[in-house]
Amino acid sequence: MRDTNPPLTTALPPSLVWLFATAAGLSVANVYYAQPLLATLAQQFGMTDAASGMVITATQLGCALALLLLVPLGDMLNRRRLTLFQLGLLAICLTALGCARSTAALLGGMLMVGLLGTAMTQGLIAYAASAAASHERGRVVGVAQGGVVIGLLLARTLSGVVADMADWRAVYFVSAAIAGALLLLLWRKLPPAQPSHQKLAYGALLASMLAMLMHNKVLRVRGMLALLMFAVFNIFWSALVLPLTAQGYRHAAIGAFGLVGVIGALGAARAGALADKGRAQWTTGAALLLMLAAWLPLGFASTALWPLIIGIIALDLAGQAIHVTNQSLIFKHDSDAHSRLVACYMLFYAVGSGAGAIAATSVYALAGWHGVCALGAAVSLLALLFWRRTLPTERISSTPA
Repeated sequence: MRDTNPPLTTALPPSLVWLFATAAGLSVANVYYAQPLLATLAQQFGMTDAASGMVITATQLGCALALLLLVPLGDMLNRRRLTLFQLGLLAICLTALGCARSTAALLGGMLMVGLLGTAMTQGLIAYAASAAASHERGRVVGVAQGGVVIGLLLARTLSGVVADMADWRAVYFVSAAIAGALLLLLWRKLPPAQPSHQKLAYGALLASMLAMLMHNKVLRVRGMLALLMFAVFNIFWSALVLPLTAQGYRHAAIGAFGLVGVIGALGAARAGALADKGRAQWTTGAALLLMLAAWLPLGFASTALWPLIIGIIALDLAGQAIHVTNQSLIFKHDSDAHSRLVACYMLFYAVGSGAGAIAATSVYALAGWHGVCALGAAVSLLALLFWRRTLPTERISSTPA
């Protein structure tokens, strides 16, 4: 499909691109604060190691609901007003989560944080894509997505440090304060949103997403790659806390491993720029091979530190390159539908992340860390084989109509 809005020719100011990246990173961090806290939350709320994966799964359920019901609103409502309203609600929900006293309240709070954190993050990515000129869209999306990856990785570090200094509740109170400060900044700095030329009712807006999934082959192929890639990502990060906690690592030390993965985020803009130059398939194949190879050093996580660090760098670099390339391709055309396109695409992500989290903790309870690594390697191999099998189809379908 081609753009229905006139093409933009003026590049976005770097300060605005980085504002999108920063806001997206701070928003997505809320979805990942719980990962280094799983052992503590399980103990405080009386959950087993296997059942603790439900904390992450509840958050991912909120992500899925956001993608189905909230993110598409960006193609219908004013993106600027919608972003500010959702951020205000997120600050309120973070405060309520910090006050949770029962398992039901904890899981309900995680669901709402996943709902609003995802709506904010993906809304900002679509906002940045629609504001960018077509010749720089991959780069802009890459920078914004780099902010997302840095946010989700640093979330683990911030969560661990704050939890060690105070307790897990302080993590969410601090995040609520950050959301309030971000609300003031975005209110002052966000640019006016481009109006959509399509006038759809809410029901028709949601129904159009099904049509996109049925008729857009690039979206389906890239979505399935996202599902498998994010399953791999969450198989690792959801289970890592368990062997490290058993070895006596504190929250801050566990969260600090997220700092290592920031190196992967540095490749975000580069992956988007390669997609702008027509190198998307080359980038995807190389990243999938790296993701599979990463599980070899990760298998030594329970006995040695340096192989774990090398494996984290490789896994995050591969995942980031795949994700940015995917989004660069699905955002290539039809700027009036960017919110719905990212919502459809990220639905695959939510399914993969939730399945990966619950599978990781369950497999760890049955087969330990090496069982988790075998699972992660198997899903990585499946992603590589799927990409190779669908490569001819995607090449044909990605040609502009």
